Amino acid sequence: MTPPPTAAPALPAPAAVDTRPAVDTRLAGDPGAARRTHPATGGALVLVGMLLVAVNLRAVVTSLGALLDEVRDGLGLSGATAGLVTTLPTIAFAGLGALTPWLVRRVAPARVLVAAMLALAVGQVLRVVTDSIWIFVLTSALALSGIAVANILLPMLVKQHFPHRTGLVTGAYTMALTVGTTVAAATAVPIAHAFGSWRAGLGIWAAMAAVAVLPWVPLALRTRTGARRATPTAVAATPARIRPARTRLGWAMAVYFGAQSLSGYAIMGWLAQLFRDAGYHPESAGLLLAGVTALGVPIALLMPTLAGRLGSLRPLVLGLTTASALAYLGLALAPHGAALLWVALLAIGQGAFPMILTAIGLRARTAEGTVALSAFAQSTGYVIAALGPLLVGILYEATGGWTAPIGFLLVALAVQTTAGMAIARPRYVEDE
Repeated sequence: MTPPPTAAPALPAPAAVDTRPAVDTRLAGDPGAARRTHPATGGALVLVGMLLVAVNLRAVVTSLGALLDEVRDGLGLSGATAGLVTTLPTIAFAGLGALTPWLVRRVAPARVLVAAMLALAVGQVLRVVTDSIWIFVLTSALALSGIAVANILLPMLVKQHFPHRTGLVTGAYTMALTVGTTVAAATAVPIAHAFGSWRAGLGIWAAMAAVAVLPWVPLALRTRTGARRATPTAVAATPARIRPARTRLGWAMAVYFGAQSLSGYAIMGWLAQLFRDAGYHPESAGLLLAGVTALGVPIALLMPTLAGRLGSLRPLVLGLTTASALAYLGLALAPHGAALLWVALLAIGQGAFPMILTAIGLRARTAEGTVALSAFAQSTGYVIAALGPLLVGILYEATGGWTAPIGFLLVALAVQTTAGMAIARPRYVEDE
């Protein structure tokens, strides 16, 4: 996971591009969905559902990052296998994210989200009751499959249900995502210690995933009833499919998303370990990791508004790059002495995530364009991002230190900045 910027090139008359009924039919399989979900009660339920889903989108990752040492000891994971486990989110997000547009053309988004959150809840429960490394990996993949689908759907739901409040709603759900990420990172170790097992520190988040199912059940039942009344005429009226893979904008968005996700997942997976190696107690290391996401809460709320108002994203791209570069250099040179400063700078740099989610909506005219661009940018981007935690783990084990892993992250940051310059200028995927 805002009207087009005022500096954008002249657009066609609104009537020429207003294809929302056809798009809604294609994505939800229900020609009456727009009429039933636009009233205040339906819109409020969608918004609550989106926020609850967003809270769950990273907790499964950061709780594992905070407890990685305990999980490694408990399951007997090698450094390479731990790298695979921390890379698993990006692999799942890439593979299943690419299938989401196909899925939502056949099944209503509400019903998809019910299944996604159930997969997340069940996978989290199953992975903490096994002593097998590979069952742990497979059940983690099941949990992550739910997140992969939700990642793609949220920007589309914003465009579809809140077309005139894109920045505000994107900011709200990215803030909810950040809060969930922060709480999971900060409390995973204390919960594990309170219950005497890392399994409790990971498994408790299944309850939050189960809660996220609840708002989508009535919406899923409603769209199921409406789908029976869908007509072939409505389906035939849908516009031509948008293919971001054939556009320069699509590839620039994918590279930027991939590079920023690479650093984000490397940080979530390994930052607590870096601070442990620097001499911090495990609880303190977990809190420092949580600090990155906690400080990111106001940034997540502010960034979509800034991105929507600026004629060009260039100042944001350069500012975020500068913050990340300073943080990486600080972590390499003085990880203990100025840890709070590096955490603050990392939090600012990770504002690239809400910015690119907002840019997905800003660089598409329609809900169909948004879901197509979201799916391509995220699925392709996560292929790139998969290199992050894996290579950081390999470099860390091979060198016994953090200089080489941080050097790798600086190279990734340079790639991210180059792609960011390419997406800074306002334009639309439908036009390419």
